[in-house]
Amino acid sequence: MRKDVRILLVGEPKVGKTSLIMSLVSEEFPTVVPYRAEEITIPADVTPERVPTHIVDYSEAEQTDEQLFQEISKANVICIVYSVNNKTSIEKVTSHWLPLINDNTDKDSRVPLILVGNKSDLVEHSSMETILPIMNRHSEIETCVECSAKNLKNISELFYYAQKAVLHPTGPLYCPEKKNMKLLCVKALTRIFKVSDLDNDGILNDNELNFFQRTSFNIPLESQALEDVKNVVRKNLSEGVRDNGLTLKGFLFLHTLFIQRGRHETTWTVLRRFGYDDDLELNQDYLFPPLKLPPDCTTELNHNAYLFLQSVFDKHDKDRDCALSPEEMKDLFDVFPYMPWGPDVHNTVCTNDQGWITYQGYLSQWTLTTYLDVQRCLEYMGYLGYSIVAEQESQAAGVTVTRDKKIDLQKKQTQRSVFRCNVFGDVGSGKSGFLQAFLGRNLMRQNTINKEQRSYYAISTTYVYGQEKYLLLHEVFPDFDYLSDDDLACDIVCLVYDASNPYSFEYCAKVFKQYFMDSKIPCMMIAAKSDLPEIKQIYGCTPLDFCRKHKMPPPQSFTCNSAAVPSKDIYTKLTTMAMYPHARLRCMCTCNRCTFCLCQNFLNSELLQTVRAKLYAVVLRRHVSKADLKSSTFWLRTSVGATVFAVLGFAMYRVLLKQR
Repeated sequence: MRKDVRILLVGEPKVGKTSLIMSLVSEEFPTVVPYRAEEITIPADVTPERVPTHIVDYSEAEQTDEQLFQEISKANVICIVYSVNNKTSIEKVTSHWLPLINDNTDKDSRVPLILVGNKSDLVEHSSMETILPIMNRHSEIETCVECSAKNLKNISELFYYAQKAVLHPTGPLYCPEKKNMKLLCVKALTRIFKVSDLDNDGILNDNELNFFQRTSFNIPLESQALEDVKNVVRKNLSEGVRDNGLTLKGFLFLHTLFIQRGRHETTWTVLRRFGYDDDLELNQDYLFPPLKLPPDCTTELNHNAYLFLQSVFDKHDKDRDCALSPEEMKDLFDVFPYMPWGPDVHNTVCTNDQGWITYQGYLSQWTLTTYLDVQRCLEYMGYLGYSIVAEQESQAAGVTVTRDKKIDLQKKQTQRSVFRCNVFGDVGSGKSGFLQAFLGRNLMRQNTINKEQRSYYAISTTYVYGQEKYLLLHEVFPDFDYLSDDDLACDIVCLVYDASNPYSFEYCAKVFKQYFMDSKIPCMMIAAKSDLPEIKQIYGCTPLDFCRKHKMPPPQSFTCNSAAVPSKDIYTKLTTMAMYPHARLRCMCTCNRCTFCLCQNFLNSELLQTVRAKLYAVVLRRHVSKADLKSSTFWLRTSVGATVFAVLGFAMYRVLLKQR
């Protein structure tokens, strides 16, 4: 809504411009009228629209043409005053004032005009027969009001219409010549209809109409009022009502009717509630609400935002196959001014066998957008009507700003659910294959990908100790000398080398030493293309010795050249390391040879499980008398036995780990 309204009164001398202003202020006809009234400001609390209003007078005797041109450029609405008993003043409207105003205003944003016929008390006839042809020829004229400053007739109405012409202009909504709504208005109302159509069946049923009414006007409609609205539409447009619900054509007809009957404020209230400005474009404040993002913090969608996005997916997944076909995707993004997702999205998230984005892939893409570009996420959710449907103040209510990563490291725990892994490696090392394997694509399927639609990101879910987390993989371009801050900012580093290429490991070693050796970011070495014969790397030490020297997990063998879907174990390990970067001694392999694996195998062995089960049966499942339970000797023996068992187990664990 506009902050204030500026009204300028112009016209020939002696038509009563100053008298109109003074009669409004004093509520009586002035006996002495100056050449020009000083600018007055009417406070917001005494105006019908609750907007401060400035009224400016013009006097040819006291002001120059230059001053007039400046006032015209500053005015929000201009009232051209004529005297109903003076034909010359009426003729001057078309011969002088309309050309003058049009020459000094922007053609693309015409100032609304109001024709004011003053001194109606001096004649018995109306001037409307003369004025109507003028109004028909000039679409910028909003209305015509006949009034009398002497009798105070229609004085308040005059300034109300002037204020209304600014706050609820007809021009952007309706074309009088064609007698229909303008294209931008139709486009805006169509989006509003689709946002309000919660089940996407093309009809606003009673519940959806009530939701729309409550959202727009904060007042629900009574059952009889709903029926009356539908009956009006049904009577005038046969296609306006279907299955006792309002169709898009009926919805547009209803607003056309409001405008034709002079109820522009109804349509404008709806438009502004759904985020539109005076030019029928979505307001920047609506699309980009303020969101404070401190350094070293990330952005994620919260539970309410995911529920909203799930509902959007469900209402557009008409065949219920948990994937969006091209037609369903187009329908979902029909409320956008452009297609937000390019063809590369199909190589960024999970898809089905037909290449359609799955439910998981859909949520993953939203998670990716929120993490990488939260402002774009806010914009997209604004197009979908998040704040309206979810009844939130803005889209910012659906975004969580995580705490500083330094605090996570200090507390050795994190509440984040999205973790970023930057993937480094030389050309041809297998980075792209590593990203695509995360999306469940083996080498055969990767070979069908169009190189022009290649993506440098891949995101999907993994499970760490039963918790669902998102892992975001980012392939960094292999330019050792020009790594940006964005290339280095991540939760975990993945260094990929080709196990079959003797020169591949050197790049990974250089990147680690140059950028990550002294950082607190955990790193993992990946020996890609492990299905090929392994060749000794031409470097000062083997990859395994390099990892041991720098206290990294041993290199992880990886291949996507398999008939089945590639395993996700390696990605779970990456996510675990990202979640717990302080846990440096965690073993990340399944070699069954290292100390940790041997210890784990022993603890999970059948022998130990049998011994534990027998102890459990002897101590807890034997028939114990009530006297034994009350005996302190019994409980002392039990406590001592449990303590000895725990101490021995811990000592054995420490001895085995000491070798590391």
